[in-house]
Amino acid sequence: MWILGVNAPPAGRHDTAACLIDGDGRIVAFSEEERLNRRRHSLYRKPLGAARMCLARAGISAADIDVVAVGWDDHQLHPGRWAGDAEFLAHAVGLDFGDRLPEVVRVGHHRAHAASSFYASPFRKAGVLVVDGHGENESSSIWTYEEGRAPRLERSWQRTASLGYAYDAASTWLGFSFLNAGKTMGLAAYGRAGGVPTEPLVETRGDDFRLAVEPLPENTGRATAADVKEQYELTVGRWRERYSRIAGADGPDTPEDRLADDPRSVLVAYTAQRVVEEAVTHLAAQTRKAAGVEEWCMSGGVALNCSTNGTLPGPLYIPPVPHDAGVALGAAWTVCPPVSRTAPLSPYLGSDVAASATGAADTEGLVRTPLDIDELTALLLDGRIGAVAQGRAEIGPRALCHRSIIAVPDTPEVNTRVNRVKSREQWRPFAGVTRPAYGIRLWEQQEYLSRYMLGAARATELGRRVAPGVVHVDGTTRPQVLRGDEAPVVGAVLDALDAQGAPPVLLNTSFNDRGEPVVDSAADALAAFRSMDLDFLVLGDALYRKGTAGGVG
Repeated sequence: MWILGVNAPPAGRHDTAACLIDGDGRIVAFSEEERLNRRRHSLYRKPLGAARMCLARAGISAADIDVVAVGWDDHQLHPGRWAGDAEFLAHAVGLDFGDRLPEVVRVGHHRAHAASSFYASPFRKAGVLVVDGHGENESSSIWTYEEGRAPRLERSWQRTASLGYAYDAASTWLGFSFLNAGKTMGLAAYGRAGGVPTEPLVETRGDDFRLAVEPLPENTGRATAADVKEQYELTVGRWRERYSRIAGADGPDTPEDRLADDPRSVLVAYTAQRVVEEAVTHLAAQTRKAAGVEEWCMSGGVALNCSTNGTLPGPLYIPPVPHDAGVALGAAWTVCPPVSRTAPLSPYLGSDVAASATGAADTEGLVRTPLDIDELTALLLDGRIGAVAQGRAEIGPRALCHRSIIAVPDTPEVNTRVNRVKSREQWRPFAGVTRPAYGIRLWEQQEYLSRYMLGAARATELGRRVAPGVVHVDGTTRPQVLRGDEAPVVGAVLDALDAQGAPPVLLNTSFNDRGEPVVDSAADALAAFRSMDLDFLVLGDALYRKGTAGGVG
């Protein structure tokens, strides 16, 4: 049996993705479409390339697919739009299924989010909190999941009581896209560091919470996509008006690269951050109470808010794909949960860089030598900045050392240099990666969040001293702890640093230039290496440098 899970249009309008599982719920392959079509967030684009990659990995054709599981209820959102499933699949996925049309299963958006989190976790029973912009009828929901039992929806909150909407409003007030919430979060840290007072916009009462911007009346359970869009725009507009009153302006009067120096921008970002932190902290307690266990999971786009995640009680598990791409996995697992779960999900489920072809033009003018870990370590200790593209790509928005830019973070200036390499604003932070034994000494411990770089952790005095390049203005970092041979090149460099008496920690950030998705193929990696001011590229088992033999560009 083969199940293809998708986040696909028309309901899944951004972060489209495809995930293939077998009849035991084992993941064969999983990819976001943006990695293949090179369009950031793949807005309104079907996950055709991602689906084809999954099929190729399994060695099957579209005609072998038994079920297509969709992480949205398009029947509610787009009533009567499709004459039948064949027409829907042509629009949403685009594969040629031949004469054998697969069954189409539509999974509610929040249920798909919840499944992607619980079944990826090591827990046998857990509360699951989903917080995002909106599903079909809700913005936050609490579930109880238990191995071998049907999931139970404990409670939900209406769409326009959305924490995601409140954050979108701040992001757009700042001049960002609603898809740039990570920038808002990074800017909010300047408010925390400066002790900026914020107006309280969340009130918690018993087991409920109330936002300062009241929800709108809603057509619960029957709202169409047009209804949802109208209410989204109205609610976000009301939040923006609230931020404008707080800041005394309708937006920044400072260029984006200097927003950290603008008190109004910092105030708006930090105010929105506090809304999320206060509400999610309350919801976390309600989730554990409803499930009757301490273990809990979280997913939905708001679960990418690392600053909030780092303040929450454990044991907490968040998957590497908590955003909308993750419902491709969650929808598939709702149809066929995994038979065996022994450890948290490996994120390395995408395209294999070794399987992607390159031509002579891709490497023309580059110097190629066999990879030598001692040579690579020496380059890093000499202050060089480079990239790694090895093995199967990570799923999710965080680069986890298979498609990463790396550097030794021993000075604050390395942050400036890497931001320049990536053409990013200088106020943006970076994260660190190390081994578990050294991570204990560098920052607060997170049992699961540091697997996928999903939780901010306060750096210790040692961490601030030996790795200042990955410590943000508020004293936190967003760490990754690398176990075993999950990422062989970076792991080997960390071990070599340790053997040489150097702190075994590296700056780790996604391998992509401004406005680009994270690289996927070998050709992507080589093109990005050429366009960016990087000193070296590790591609598979080779080391590439720019310029003539013996020189480094």
